[in-house]
Amino acid sequence: MDPIALLPFIVIIGAMFLMTRSAKKKQRQAMQMRDQMQPGTGIRTIGGMYAVVKEIREDSVLVEIEPGTHALFAKNAIGAVLSDEEFDRITNGPEGEEFDVDTVVPDDASSLTQEDTSSEAKLDLAKKDADDASDAAEDKDGEEHAAASDEPKAEADESDTVQAKDGKRDEDADSK
Repeated sequence: MDPIALLPFIVIIGAMFLMTRSAKKKQRQAMQMRDQMQPGTGIRTIGGMYAVVKEIREDSVLVEIEPGTHALFAKNAIGAVLSDEEFDRITNGPEGEEFDVDTVVPDDASSLTQEDTSSEAKLDLAKKDADDASDAAEDKDGEEHAAASDEPKAEADESDTVQAKDGKRDEDADSK
């Protein structure tokens, strides 16, 4: 067999070997990092939650998220074990100030809007009775007939037939 024909296979096998080797190296480093955990160590989970380790079990870790609040995580969910200085800097802020957790957020957005106190008239959004709606419709029909009487008779008849063909009359629009 020709050694040049085997060259692509050798390259593919070499690439696969290098990829698996680097993945195993990363897994080994992550395992060593998780083995460094001790009670009292600050951690960051893979979801981005910061907590303090309280108890280490075989496959899980009991952490304290805030005083009195505990959670149980799988060891694989620990993304990083942080040094004490870094954990304090992240959780307490750069100057040692704690985050303000007493901020009250309103349940609705009413406090976020500003009331308009201008002298403009406000829109009337109330429902109209059926009698008011029919009066408005009659007024509108009267205006259309007045406008149609200004056109020559032939043009008015043409526009009626075009509207009838298209099915775009007001009566037809409600039936669709």
